[in-house]
Amino acid sequence: MASGLIALLDDIVAITKLAAASLNDVVAAAGKASVKAAGVVIDDTAVTPQYVTGFKPERELPIIARIAWGSLRNKLFFILPVALALSAFAPWAITPLLMLGAAYLCFEAAEKVLHYFHKHEASPTEDLPVMLTPELEKEKIGGAIRTDFILSAEIMAITLAEVSDRSLTLQVFVLAAVGILVTVAVYGAVAAIVKMDDVGLILAKAKRGALRWIGRALVTGMPVLMTMLSVVGTAAMAWVGGGILVHSLELYGLTAIPHAVHDLAEGAGRAISAAAGIVSWLVSAFLYGVIGLIVGTVVVAARMGLSAVASGRPAN
Repeated sequence: MASGLIALLDDIVAITKLAAASLNDVVAAAGKASVKAAGVVIDDTAVTPQYVTGFKPERELPIIARIAWGSLRNKLFFILPVALALSAFAPWAITPLLMLGAAYLCFEAAEKVLHYFHKHEASPTEDLPVMLTPELEKEKIGGAIRTDFILSAEIMAITLAEVSDRSLTLQVFVLAAVGILVTVAVYGAVAAIVKMDDVGLILAKAKRGALRWIGRALVTGMPVLMTMLSVVGTAAMAWVGGGILVHSLELYGLTAIPHAVHDLAEGAGRAISAAAGIVSWLVSAFLYGVIGLIVGTVVVAARMGLSAVASGRPAN
């Protein structure tokens, strides 16, 4: 009886250790994949606040909550099963799909850069007031969820590429963990950003001088923060998209560009040996970003050409 109990306890301990090791694997893989998807996550965070612009303050958080639920549904109920099916039946398709998503990121980054310069060249116009009706709210939420689907698919594709050689069970848990983690992080940050100016207005009316100063700083700093998020998001998309394309080329044996980037980064690191690691990373990130913007500009031009052909008018 005692020996049977001891054997049972040994089995429980062994199972617990196995579960802990599996959990560690899930956490480690999810963390690594989340870092690689950081560029998409930042862009998602930078893009989403625009969907609540102009609505009454009391509608902002409910709208964000509905978009967040739509994002989580996208990841867990649609993208995750497709990703697992690809991993099981067509693993060869993961890299091409990843490259397609990377090209889309490059396109988005290049389009934002081109739009920035075009906007500054164009004559300024005043935005017309819009009646923010329940129908428009529903339309904006739908648009946000559709945009999020593309970004979510890229996040999950990056994640799948990281764990494609692991067991199916681990893939399920890692994809689900990253999906939940990213959704909570993005929309938690979005909620905080959107309500920051409201908090600032409340603090600006406080009796204590320090709180009033903080409140004014929050209100005046929000436009700066949004601009910074937009710039960082654009740079991150170009960097991540370019990096994915370069690494994917290497997988297909096209090593000229990957080797050139590596050699330039390593050379810069050797030139500044005191901070070799940081310098090498910065140079490689910069080169990935340049490559991303070049690819994105080509895709933008191709899209404009196709649109012109379809509409029967010359491309601008």
